[in-house]
Amino acid sequence: MTLFRVERTVSAAPDEVWRRLTDWPAHGRQVPLTRTRVLTPGPNRVGTRFSARTGVGRLSFDDPMEVVVWEPPGAGRPGVCHLEKSGRVVRGWALVEVTEMRGGGSRVVWTEELSVRGLPRAFDPVLGRAGRTLFGQAVDGLLREG
Repeated sequence: MTLFRVERTVSAAPDEVWRRLTDWPAHGRQVPLTRTRVLTPGPNRVGTRFSARTGVGRLSFDDPMEVVVWEPPGAGRPGVCHLEKSGRVVRGWALVEVTEMRGGGSRVVWTEELSVRGLPRAFDPVLGRAGRTLFGQAVDGLLREG
C-alpha cells in the first residue's frame, strides 16, 4: 500500500468546496478514461456507494467506494468524508478534509492509501507519485469546475 496527500488552498467557502469535491460524477470528468456512477439514491451520506470505471473496453476495471464518514463543514468545524475502496483491482481508503481558513477561503487535504492488485510493493513509490499527480489534477479540476 502507498500513502499520498494532496493539499490545496482556495478562495471559495468551505460549503462550496465541499459540494464540488463530493460531486462524485464530476470526478469522472477529471480523470482520463474514467466514468463515475452513483449506485445509491441521494443525497450523499454515510452508506452512499459509487464506482469509478477506468479504462477502455476489456482493459477496464471498477473502483467501488462507500462513504463511511460524512460530516459536511459547519460553523467552526471542518468537513470530513472518509471513503473505503473495495474493488478487485484497487483497494484502500480516501479521506477528504475541508477546513475554513482565517480571513476566508478553504484548505483542502485529500489523503489516500492505495494498493493495486498484482503490483509488487517495490512499485509503491511510483504509485504514490502517480496518485499524487492524478488526484492533484482531479482536485484542481473539481475546484475550478464550480
